[in-house]
Amino acid sequence: MLYMEYRITAKEKNGDVHYFINWSPLRIADKWEIRVKVPSVAGVFEIYWMDESKHLRMFFVGQTNYGGLRSELRRLTDPELCTNNDKAKKILEEKEIWYRYAPTDSSKVMADVVWYFMKTYFPEDPPAEHSGRYEKIYMTESAPDKLIWVP
Repeated sequence: MLYMEYRITAKEKNGDVHYFINWSPLRIADKWEIRVKVPSVAGVFEIYWMDESKHLRMFFVGQTNYGGLRSELRRLTDPELCTNNDKAKKILEEKEIWYRYAPTDSSKVMADVVWYFMKTYFPEDPPAEHSGRYEKIYMTESAPDKLIWVP
């Protein structure tokens, strides 16, 4: 599957939006593979770490415009580039790190999607602002692999 098949689409109705996310396959974070396999385009991403029970744990949900997915995933998954967060650096050094992404060139779509995920996955943390364009935001995800993660 080409990276262009991974994407975010939307259907608007009565002031609401339903986003459809077609994720890339989950991959182990390797700086050399990221450099070759991840496109340098804008989009949203999720980063996980594997625990001792072989469960993926959510590590980070984010978006990137400038520099694209390739540089942001490379930066956020490499312990050598993690200089300001000792807890994150320890996880990056000691755990197996996984990622997936979905390109989109719309900063408003990215804001809505990341807001939805943060609100859903981490309700105790105040999410970033959404675009403000819609009354309600819905989400359907599709991925080539089965993902079960533990918060």
